[in-house]
Amino acid sequence: MAAANPLIVVPPFLPPRPKGRCVIVGAGKAAACMARAVEEHMPGPLSGLVVTRYGHGVPCRRVEVVEAAHPVPDAAGEAAARRILDAVRGLAEDDLVLCLISGGGSALLSLPAPALTIKDKRTLTQALLKSGAAISEINCVRKHLSAIKGGRLAAAAFPARTLTLIISDVAGDNPEVIASGPTVADPTTVADAKAVLEKYAIGLPAAVASFLDGGSGETPKPGDERLSRAETVLTATPRAALAAAAAAARNAGFEPIVLGDAIEGESRDVARLQGKLAMQAAASGDRPGLLLSGGETTVTVRGNGRGGPNTEFILALALALNGQPEVRAIACDTDGFDGGGDNAGAHIGPDTLGRAAEAGLNAAAMLEDNDSYGFFTALGDLVITGPTLTNVNDFRAILIGEPS
Repeated sequence: MAAANPLIVVPPFLPPRPKGRCVIVGAGKAAACMARAVEEHMPGPLSGLVVTRYGHGVPCRRVEVVEAAHPVPDAAGEAAARRILDAVRGLAEDDLVLCLISGGGSALLSLPAPALTIKDKRTLTQALLKSGAAISEINCVRKHLSAIKGGRLAAAAFPARTLTLIISDVAGDNPEVIASGPTVADPTTVADAKAVLEKYAIGLPAAVASFLDGGSGETPKPGDERLSRAETVLTATPRAALAAAAAAARNAGFEPIVLGDAIEGESRDVARLQGKLAMQAAASGDRPGLLLSGGETTVTVRGNGRGGPNTEFILALALALNGQPEVRAIACDTDGFDGGGDNAGAHIGPDTLGRAAEAGLNAAAMLEDNDSYGFFTALGDLVITGPTLTNVNDFRAILIGEPS
């Protein structure tokens, strides 16, 4: 987590003072902490506004912090997004917009296109989240229904310079996807957004269908002059966080293997695959090891239970391991909240399924009901951290063997 701490990773990338004004804007689960880092290390007058998830705010002196809902947007996020867009309008060439972006920014920076309402976006967001769609697909749709995403924020700030500092939470660290790229040109089209909605059979509110069919939702594309003064910098990534975890593993006497920082797919499918790898490693008898991975898995909700991608992964992993001795694992969302729950994730050990059986829990049935939260609540094996004030997406670690 230290490798993704905004107070550590943001200061090295702060720019010199501009000749003109410096306006701070931003959105995401780490946005308030990023603003705090800017205030502590950037001299001179600052002003601006950032929006973060409820409970993720930190005190700032010169930058206003607004809290709003995530992952389904609300009126507070809509109002904050409108104020952010207004704050960057009318600036001059010598002015600087310092934009602080992190995961969660897409839901928090929710300003519907003029023909749409926040209710339309809430309905669509809820359907997409349950569909199993990848975050890149969800954000493709969001961009084409927005008045601020997909490069529109930087376009509004032109001719001022826009520097965007990013804490990445997406596979591949693509700035076009992170928070739906409010300061980045968007190569996707309305047709792409409609294809995503068709792929997952998402029913559209009448206003959304009419808006997309009318072709009004196109975003600024690569080569747009209004984005010629926009620059993006990655300050923290899932890869760097996994590298820090790998170094800690070596120091503790384990041999780390990083499976990847951009793993996607159904949580239970990824768990079965990683379970096989863990079983093979355990059978080999090699030195103690640690399988590390990041990315963002998804859950297609078919049951009536509760649980996010990480608790679903770790429950499916427990079933795949079937009590394998000397294998333990943890899966958490690095922002401190797995899906819509109050937990970061959960952990398992060789005794997990045995303890569950003693408690009268049917692990396989609860997985089918998407009730991983209920399963780990009953066992007392949830990981609860509260807000971490950063976000580099999922973190999974499978520990094999005991250190010498």
